[in-house]
Amino acid sequence: MLRTAAFVLAMLSGVATVSAADVPSPSATYTQQIEQWRAARVARLTAPTGWLSLIGLEWLNEGANRVGSAADNVIVLKAGPAHLGTVTLAPDGGLHLALDPASGATVDGKAVTEAALVDDMHAAADADPTTVRFGKASFYVIERDGRKALRVKDEDAESRRHFLGIDYFPIDDAWRIEADWVPFTPPHDLAMGSVIGTIDTVKVPGKAVFRRDGHTFELLPYQEEPGGELFFVLADRTSGKETYGAARFLYAALPAGGLDHPGKVVLDFNKAYNPPCAFTSFATCPLAPPENRLDVAITAGEKKYRGGH
Repeated sequence: MLRTAAFVLAMLSGVATVSAADVPSPSATYTQQIEQWRAARVARLTAPTGWLSLIGLEWLNEGANRVGSAADNVIVLKAGPAHLGTVTLAPDGGLHLALDPASGATVDGKAVTEAALVDDMHAAADADPTTVRFGKASFYVIERDGRKALRVKDEDAESRRHFLGIDYFPIDDAWRIEADWVPFTPPHDLAMGSVIGTIDTVKVPGKAVFRRDGHTFELLPYQEEPGGELFFVLADRTSGKETYGAARFLYAALPAGGLDHPGKVVLDFNKAYNPPCAFTSFATCPLAPPENRLDVAITAGEKKYRGGH
């Protein structure tokens, strides 16, 4: 991941933009579709291992890290046996776990005493990082900016048991906007900060351009995985007021003609949603870059979480 910052944006001359007023009204089932999307979103958020189950983000030191709920451990967990075991971080980044025989823990569902751990950045594309489970709690290793940490979850987390629900702006099909897709050849670099102070650089394949209230706006997306949907990290005039201050997230399908050709992208701001950091202090969310901080109030999608930390 690169660390250098951004570039100067310029609209391509002669590119037509489409206002919300020009977009055909969605079908009569649009409201039902958004409500179904919201229900699925809440189901993922509140799942036993969803974001609300986070109870810890514990950074590993090089060498042996004794792990458990007792105070004499290097990493003290909020759940689990007093002495779970030891996670050893090698100088080359390798990870080894030795479990306490009395811990009752499993590794990827298997009862073993030792195992190599694979973090989220080195797991195969079709595989999850190695998961260590103990009772209703579990952890796996994440890597951020070269550092590794235990991401700890618990089905009985207070944040999950006391979830207050999500507040929304009214569903408004005027915020389902067909934007112009302007490809970048080659893709541009975009610096993305995070709540933990890291700066990553992502490849931006193009920009979505739209009009609202007589003004033109641009949003820069990236793809979290090759071939995946466009992912926007954005902020607007509601941020820090009606909505979460750091950012909201939005996905959009790829333009019909592909990323390399001018086309259309549907930005449905009724599906703009809060990042995990709106619900927990144990996530590592990206922040909206300056290029995606819009001078307009996007009164659609999720509002600030009432139970936010």
